[in-house]
Amino acid sequence: MLEILEHTILDTLKLIPFLFITYIIMELIEHHAGEKTENIIKKSGKYGPILGAILGIFPQCGFSAVAANFYAARIITRGTLIAIFLSTSDEMLPILISEGASLNLILQILVIKVIIGMAVGIVLDLLLRKNIKKENHQDIHKICEHEHCNCEEEGVFKSSLKHTIQIFVYIFIISLILNTVINIVGEDTIAEFIIKIPLIGTIVAAAIGIIPNCAGSIILTELFLQNIITIGSMIAGLLVNSGLGILILFKVNKNYKENFAILGILYIIGVISGIVLDLLI
Repeated sequence: MLEILEHTILDTLKLIPFLFITYIIMELIEHHAGEKTENIIKKSGKYGPILGAILGIFPQCGFSAVAANFYAARIITRGTLIAIFLSTSDEMLPILISEGASLNLILQILVIKVIIGMAVGIVLDLLLRKNIKKENHQDIHKICEHEHCNCEEEGVFKSSLKHTIQIFVYIFIISLILNTVINIVGEDTIAEFIIKIPLIGTIVAAAIGIIPNCAGSIILTELFLQNIITIGSMIAGLLVNSGLGILILFKVNKNYKENFAILGILYIIGVISGIVLDLLI
């Protein structure tokens, strides 16, 4: 139990700088940016999925956490958020590098994830174009109302720190529960579940990717490196897996119907992409 607690604390602490910087930026936009910043955000929206998919390839889930907060405040579009979630890979990249995977394989996987992220994000924004135009920049104030804090009175630094601590506590509690469950069930048991059902391995792998925890990406990457699952199954799970990003989204975005829709899109794209890749490669 102490090992689980230590692992959870270390994983959660990594997010603090990302969260704090995110809330500082959001506070500054709210208090000082005005209409000019809002116009820039709206104009850059159509390029958001492209930039988001590229930035999402960096390892760890820090950027997906940033994206979840930005989307809740409507600083980025849904297409950009989806692009980031699809391209991010949590622990995949460090594991591939540490296991001595070829540069060609690593680049192939990253390019596949980036292209899928870009494509889905762009298409989604085109389909939701009317809604994007109608939406106004909702600002940090709406998030403040949900968290019952007095951001305007407390100032940028203090309110940003307060938001960071609130999210930190939330993530820590959920992560501790998840890590405990995974430890009880066992990663080997989860792996065997995929292997024993080869016909729907891609569907199961994508379901494992939903777990808002680094365990999913570790299991899938290790199984692929051991030639136990196909590249399609691995990609399916990794496309769905956005680290702690989806967990933060459910915390900061109170439109749960929208959140489940985003999760559904990630899952469907993951399964379809995995099946197509196995047919092509």
